[in-house]
Amino acid sequence: MDAPCLPQAKDVDENARHVLDVVVDPGTLVGERAAGYSSPGHPTTINFSLKHWGTEIRNSMSILKPGRGNNDHRKSVFYTEDWELLDPSLKELEEAAGHEEKRKSSTEGNRGSAFPFEFVRAPPRPKRPFLRDMIGTSKNRNSSESSPVEWIVTNGKASTEIQSRIQAQQEELNKVKEDLSSQKELVRLLQQTLKYSQQDKCSLNTACAPIDQATVQLLHQKEHQVQALHNQLDHINQQKDHMDQDMKAFQDKITGLSDQLNMFRETIQAKDEVIMKLSRQLNECENNHVPLGVSSGAIATASVYKELQELDTLKDSLQGYKTQNKFLNKEILELSVLKRNAEMREKAVEAKYSSLEARLCQVESKHLVLLQEVKNPICSGEEGPTHEVISRLLEDALKVDTHEHPEQTILKPHPVSEYDVYGFKTVPEDDEEEKLVAKVRALDLKSLSLIDGHEISTGVKWANYFAGTMNREMVRSPELKSLIRWGVPHEHRSKVWKWCVHLHVRKYRDKCSSGYFNSLLEKAREKQNPASKQIELDLMRTLPNNKHYASPTSEGVQKLRNILLAFSWRNPDVGYCQGLNRLAAIALLYLEQEEAFWCMVAITECFMSPDYYTKNLLGSQVDQRVFKDLLSEKLPRLHAHFEQYKVDFSLITFNWFLVVFVDSVVSDVMFRIWDSFLYEGPKIIFRYALAVFKFKEDEFLKLQDYMSIFKYLRYFTRTILDARKLTNIAFVDMNPFPMRLIQNRRAFHLEKVRLELSELEAIRQDFLRERETANPERRDVISDDDEDT
Repeated sequence: MDAPCLPQAKDVDENARHVLDVVVDPGTLVGERAAGYSSPGHPTTINFSLKHWGTEIRNSMSILKPGRGNNDHRKSVFYTEDWELLDPSLKELEEAAGHEEKRKSSTEGNRGSAFPFEFVRAPPRPKRPFLRDMIGTSKNRNSSESSPVEWIVTNGKASTEIQSRIQAQQEELNKVKEDLSSQKELVRLLQQTLKYSQQDKCSLNTACAPIDQATVQLLHQKEHQVQALHNQLDHINQQKDHMDQDMKAFQDKITGLSDQLNMFRETIQAKDEVIMKLSRQLNECENNHVPLGVSSGAIATASVYKELQELDTLKDSLQGYKTQNKFLNKEILELSVLKRNAEMREKAVEAKYSSLEARLCQVESKHLVLLQEVKNPICSGEEGPTHEVISRLLEDALKVDTHEHPEQTILKPHPVSEYDVYGFKTVPEDDEEEKLVAKVRALDLKSLSLIDGHEISTGVKWANYFAGTMNREMVRSPELKSLIRWGVPHEHRSKVWKWCVHLHVRKYRDKCSSGYFNSLLEKAREKQNPASKQIELDLMRTLPNNKHYASPTSEGVQKLRNILLAFSWRNPDVGYCQGLNRLAAIALLYLEQEEAFWCMVAITECFMSPDYYTKNLLGSQVDQRVFKDLLSEKLPRLHAHFEQYKVDFSLITFNWFLVVFVDSVVSDVMFRIWDSFLYEGPKIIFRYALAVFKFKEDEFLKLQDYMSIFKYLRYFTRTILDARKLTNIAFVDMNPFPMRLIQNRRAFHLEKVRLELSELEAIRQDFLRERETANPERRDVISDDDEDT
């Protein structure tokens, strides 16, 4: 059933209060009219109606009691249609005002009620005497005073008056009944409306309960969307205003340009008129053949004619120049095409030349190897003529190209200089076999550099990178990391190494003064350092095959001495350890003296653990065990092969970690390892150590005895020449390679190594005590070196 048309909640609330206060109050309806105007003949009807009406009011009010609805704390709102009420009298208005004040006071006293209104009875009014009471009183009085006949005669007029009053009261009673029926109908409608609203409320609560939270979230989202749309609309309106202003400015500009265009048109028109006038005057002068005594106007016309002739001449010259310019442009285009074709042919020839030279280097390398194999002693002990020829060929092949014989450079397209770009000797002078192997290695390196164009592309990438960072500092980035991993060109390596060292030691340098390095040198000159003696012994043994450290007078030797002395004063716990001299020597090849010192600080204090270069080399021993674990995981076949033949490869790899592959691999590979090492840290050593074994894994697996495996271990790294392939293995095939794994393994093995060292120290102390007890006289003749051993 459809509910009636509902007005606003506020209006319904006020109407409901008014109706319930004024209409539904029994004192208001009955106390004033029904209480004193009942008829003796109809008391039952009136009482029954009032009782029935009161019962219905109580039944309807029971619905409004607290606790009957779903929510006891909500206010009920009655929705009714418009009803026509009778105008109250002045007395009823005063009584209604009194009732309203009492209702407000009672509402303030009962704030905890479930409804915003209270049903209160109007104060009792003085009852009017009922008709039967008046009659009964009159009867008693009259019976006591006179007889019935006298009463009838005496009260005849009173009876007539009473009848008229009874009739008036009857009419008023009928009106009260009509009002009562209308009020009952109103209460019924209110009850029905309240019932429908409660049913709707229950259905709505039931339907909305599951989706209440989702609806709230959806409303919030819609509200945010509306707010965003409002903001976007404001932004668009601002843009529109700016565009309107720009359009207005453009319109003003267009107006100005239009004015200028009109002015130019007028000027051109005026000039055209002048030209036409001068042309007519010129024609007139030509037709009239101006005589000698011409006027001033005629002379002006002649000058104009002369200028026009010059103008024609200039036009002809201009046309000639344009034609010549077109011809020259055409010639330039043709020359450009010829030049481009020549450059392409030149590049093709250069590529072909490089390929042929590389092939020649490979052939000569194989030739040298073949000569070395052929040069074998004859069983009879006599040397035949073939031996002499082979020896002469070997001598010619091992000759180092010098500037004293330039004709050799012309005849031989594969010059191998005495020193490489880093200052290392390409061919040693000691052993003839070593010289042959070194020459073969140098030829193979040159062949790789000629065939592979990767070095050229790497140089272009670095040039583009530095062009992009010309006015700003270098920062860590994936692009820079990738460039460094694939190698830093020789001309940029000094700048990149300096930046990498500063990146890692910035926190240490900020704590020191600007002259910190010089102050350490001054201290080293003033006081004798315990490590200075060992430093002097190791200076000439650092890099004997490098020209910068070949003699005591070399500039690099003095710088190396300063760095090692300054470092021994900075870190007295380490002082000096064999291996630090090689680290400093490599750093000095590209860095200044002070920067090389801070490079040493970065390696020993930032990259490696504090006990890496101490007396017992604790950190180095731990890394060897970590590397053994990684080898078993990354290269399980090779590790099982080594275990099968009881090969302790740490005897070779220990030096790799201690000096970062110095004198272990060829120069190009070593400096590429150092590039990544100075940027990323010690993880690079593990990567390249595994990559070296991966590079030669098949060769190792072919060897089936301990001696051959260990012999190959001693020199196999010098046979790795392809730095690009090795880098690809280190950074692609060895992935994933998290630093956290290495740190966890270091912590695990560190405790084990410390425990083992403590046990060894206890055994040593026991041995010394037993020896002292056994031979107390011999104690005086034992040297310090014997005691250490």
